Amino acid sequence: MPKAVRFDEYGGIDVLRVEDVPLPEPGEGEVLVRVRAAGINPGEAKIREGLLHEMWPATFPSGQGSDLAGVVEKVGPGVGNVTAGDEVAGHSDRRASHAEYVIARADELVPRPAGVPWEVAGSLFVAGTTAVAAVRAVSPELGDTLVVSGAAGGVGFLVAQLARLAGAEVIGIAGPANHEWLASRGITPVAYGDGLADRLREAAKRIDAFVDTHGDGYVKLAVELGVDPARIDTIIDFAAARQYGAKAEGSASAAGTDVFGELLLLVADGALEVPVAAVFPLDDVHAAFERLERGHTRGKIVLTP
Repeated sequence: MPKAVRFDEYGGIDVLRVEDVPLPEPGEGEVLVRVRAAGINPGEAKIREGLLHEMWPATFPSGQGSDLAGVVEKVGPGVGNVTAGDEVAGHSDRRASHAEYVIARADELVPRPAGVPWEVAGSLFVAGTTAVAAVRAVSPELGDTLVVSGAAGGVGFLVAQLARLAGAEVIGIAGPANHEWLASRGITPVAYGDGLADRLREAAKRIDAFVDTHGDGYVKLAVELGVDPARIDTIIDFAAARQYGAKAEGSASAAGTDVFGELLLLVADGALEVPVAAVFPLDDVHAAFERLERGHTRGKIVLTP
């Protein structure tokens, strides 16, 4: 029997287990995908802990995961644009991609470009569409200066690159260990911590836009630096967005296969880099989330069933 990640109650990493499950059967408009890679995301840890119960409650036993890339094993009735054997990438809205097999709607998937590694294709949807939404929210243009917090993280680094592709100068807030790496990619690194506001003022005469991927006071900092709240976006600090009139655009604002397909083509063309920090087999899901929840991860963490 195929394996899948499950949990029966809210809690820490220890509630996760990998167990045998029945092979799912695709229904109308659906396909069965044998998963080759599935990214993990901070939001999945928060759902598992029950921190997002009001917004996204879990029903138990619960599966986990939405990002995926793999090979179509079987198609259900009414599917005409996907066939068995196709290599695809995308997402499933069933919280079930951390598994050997997953059901997804055919319209949730796009072809995997040959030049995009499985681990990248299988971990890009949530982070990539979130980054696109955040960048659209603050509308960077040629000559603008944009600041992004968590600039070496899975979403932050994509935000920085997309803003640069739009013509903006980008200042990335990150720990010193990532400064050389960011600078080599055209992003001006600035260390977080005490004195950050002064360091940002030194790095730029004017800050036009701010994307917060970290939380913990960055929206307030952006306002204090004189950034128009209409050009501040946070993907995490919703209370601060309400308090200061900033935006809180995330993946739901850009979560379409058209956007995802464009991101994959940017990766295939070498215009967008998606670093993979670590790859774990499905059975090591505990270790994968321990790595994620320690923070300070450069890029994505991926499970490979």
